Amino acid sequence: AQAAAVAAVAPGVEAKAVDDVCRSIITEAGFGEAFRHGTGHGVGLDIHELPSIRKDNAAILQAGQVLTVEPGVYLPGVGGVRVEDLVVVTDSGCRPLTLSPKLSL
Repeated sequence: AQAAAVAAVAPGVEAKAVDDVCRSIITEAGFGEAFRHGTGHGVGLDIHELPSIRKDNAAILQAGQVLTVEPGVYLPGVGGVRVEDLVVVTDSGCRPLTLSPKLSL
């Protein structure tokens, strides 16, 4: 879900479209109700800035914005998982700023 959301980030795309890509994958996997927040947010001088990458936000992404992509799934009484990566919106898509390797499970 996170990789698909990153692939959806581009200038001119609505924030809610990125959230929808991520949310759809999590829902199809059976964890829709366990995804209780947005997919990410902007980062600048403050750690939480606009735009919010949420299902109800039609803000248009613009080149130069730095965003988090951080879907999370939380199961009551069990635990949860959330991986936060940063990307910068480029003229043609986005470029990852978080370069840590990912494990395939």
